[in-house]
Amino acid sequence: MRPLVAITMGDPAGVGPEISLKAAASVDVSGVARPLILGSGPVLRYYADLLKLSVPLRSINSPEDYLDGFVNYIPVNNLSLTDFEVGKVSSLCGRAAYEYLEAGVKMALRGEVSAIATAPLNKEALHRAGLEFAGHTEILAKLTGTKDYAMMLVAGNLRVIHVSTHVAIRKACDLVKEERVYKTVTMAAAAAGSLGIRDPRIAIAGLNPHAGEKGLFGDEEIKEIVPAVEKAREQGFDVYGPLSPDTVFLKASRGEYDVVVAMYHDQGHIAVKMAGFEKGVNITVGLPIIRTSVDHGTAFDIAGNGIADERSMVEAVKLAAQMAKK
Repeated sequence: MRPLVAITMGDPAGVGPEISLKAAASVDVSGVARPLILGSGPVLRYYADLLKLSVPLRSINSPEDYLDGFVNYIPVNNLSLTDFEVGKVSSLCGRAAYEYLEAGVKMALRGEVSAIATAPLNKEALHRAGLEFAGHTEILAKLTGTKDYAMMLVAGNLRVIHVSTHVAIRKACDLVKEERVYKTVTMAAAAAGSLGIRDPRIAIAGLNPHAGEKGLFGDEEIKEIVPAVEKAREQGFDVYGPLSPDTVFLKASRGEYDVVVAMYHDQGHIAVKMAGFEKGVNITVGLPIIRTSVDHGTAFDIAGNGIADERSMVEAVKLAAQMAKK
């Protein structure tokens, strides 16, 4: 049986509705998964007409009602295009995006769906709705009661997991601590296992240029990262580093390492988005459920024009289905 993957529609004012529909109607997706969109009926119907969707749209009440041959969706609310302006930040859309995600998490926790794949939401819209979260990852951690979690990005052979994500760069440096780096290594190994990689080769990027050059450019490697690497090795992990961050991602993309542990958000994100922006996938590691996502934002500048590229969403659903089978 192909895994049932819930697609949360994301911010209705962005490209989420469009890429959700395109992905759900894709033969690449339907061959490996049963995609089920969680969103707003009026918005999905509008975009289905705009896109001249070749597969009929079908509203259902629960995952059990899923039927092949349709783009199935469960209406989470009745938000309509008359309630907001496409391409503009809206508190209504921020609240709606949260509601789609909350519904998907509940279904996954109850075992009604095998995984969730999320379309992008907008952080400003969330905050306008009174939802003080930095992004999807933090919402997922709260909804699932997860303490230790991390973000992994996947683009082809390049897999990058982050010690910290949505924090200021000054704070990100402060978060590079031995225990945090070690925990990220353990989560990297677990995530690699869920992708079918046994005994992964895990590279650790340094925080400073040239991984600190033995203390010449900073001592975080000596004080925090090296002890974490040594602890990981003692526990049987195949770990390398800390390595110079200006070369480690290239080496990993060429197959020398299976996963790279990046020290902060942009260190890892820039490398992955250069490697494959259109097909990059985000995985939240450490959750009790499987969650993948597109590796791009709401793209308000092109929303509503029917030209959004759905390839990242297609890859996110396919990867979620792959992980669900492990």
